[in-house]
Amino acid sequence: GKVPADLIYQDDDVVAFSDINPKAKVHALIIPRKHISSVNTIDESDKEILGKLMLASKAVAIQENISETGYRLVINTGEHSGQIVYHLHMHLLGGEKLGGVF
Repeated sequence: GKVPADLIYQDDDVVAFSDINPKAKVHALIIPRKHISSVNTIDESDKEILGKLMLASKAVAIQENISETGYRLVINTGEHSGQIVYHLHMHLLGGEKLGGVF
């Protein structure tokens, strides 16, 4: 329910702020204000807010000057993925060349 003071982005439906445990030079969390536990709980009524999350990620990437070099978007779902906060959120990672299994 509390929104950090160091917001990177906000509108009526979405907020974004820097991750307190960054995994890349730029690591932002993009979160809907509406409570959604995980991807497993979304339904047809969530289509608009999910689109707004994507548009917010683009805005944050532009603001953080990583839209041209590239970035990764990650949504963890469930225990095996590493989801520890059960409020849907998207990680935006970039600002450097990212490794990984992708």
